[in-house]
Amino acid sequence: MRISQGFFILLIFLIAACDSQSSRQVSNKNGYLLENEKVFQGINLLGDSLFSEIDSLVQQDQLENLKSAEDAFAEDPSLGNLIWIGRREAYLGRYDLAIRTFTKAIKEHSNAYEALRHRGHRFISIRKLDQAIVDLEKASKLMEGQPLQIEPDGMPNKLNIPLSNVQFNVWYHLGLAYYLKRDWGKALEAYEKCLAVSNNDDLKVATLDWYYMTLMKLGKKDEAFNAINKVNKNMEIIENDAYFKRILMYKGELPPQALLSTETKIEDQKLQYVTQGYGLGNYYLSKGDTAMAITVFQNVIQTGYWSAFGYIASEMELANLNDE
Repeated sequence: MRISQGFFILLIFLIAACDSQSSRQVSNKNGYLLENEKVFQGINLLGDSLFSEIDSLVQQDQLENLKSAEDAFAEDPSLGNLIWIGRREAYLGRYDLAIRTFTKAIKEHSNAYEALRHRGHRFISIRKLDQAIVDLEKASKLMEGQPLQIEPDGMPNKLNIPLSNVQFNVWYHLGLAYYLKRDWGKALEAYEKCLAVSNNDDLKVATLDWYYMTLMKLGKKDEAFNAINKVNKNMEIIENDAYFKRILMYKGELPPQALLSTETKIEDQKLQYVTQGYGLGNYYLSKGDTAMAITVFQNVIQTGYWSAFGYIASEMELANLNDE
């Protein structure tokens, strides 16, 4: 009797444990998302491992958006709907799943530059820069002669107005991939192409910032300042305020201290700090203040916001300085 009672208690314990485990399972059709499970994504430019982790409470809205994207694809298995699944997976930090989804899209739609644009972006996120360049170079050729294609926002700005286009994103991310490899010449070529499709103030300041920094890396100081000469405080900036402030700092219209806000509790503020932080660190580097530059780059790394471009660029600078 005692044996059967003990077995019954053990059985209840096992069932409870299984229920607890299943309750952590995030509901999604691909079956690969587990709450509280760290998933390896890649190795950063400093040699450290990168992991992502799903939090179903904090990311509830994003998980629901992923489910909606999956439902939309089930009803209409179009390229656009498939890309949305990958984008939603990426917003959750599951770049491995996003890349898998974009790869499926590329296999099924071999001439679709849109899928290459997104996979190239996410290869940058996990520091596979060579693969990113291959995808984005191919996308740039496939989109030749095509009219500008507005890209809907997955994370809308405050006015809910889509500002970017696919062509911009191809050239922008291609320039970034070359920049992160310290191939300044190729980066400059891509940013020049990007400027040609930067058709609003937000896109212009984002492109001009990287274009300016690339010219400075090449020692073309006069060209760099000429490039940002028309940027002014009267420009209508909706979402790229961090790049805007960086340029105003380069021009001497904003003190470096204005970019040093350390309020990083809210994700948008954290991203802005990382973006502004890299520009600030690079500014000090261009002025010969290597010690201050290193401090700022390290502060960026300490945010943990490892998917942000400013974070990756800070890694690149620190890795290069460590090699010197």
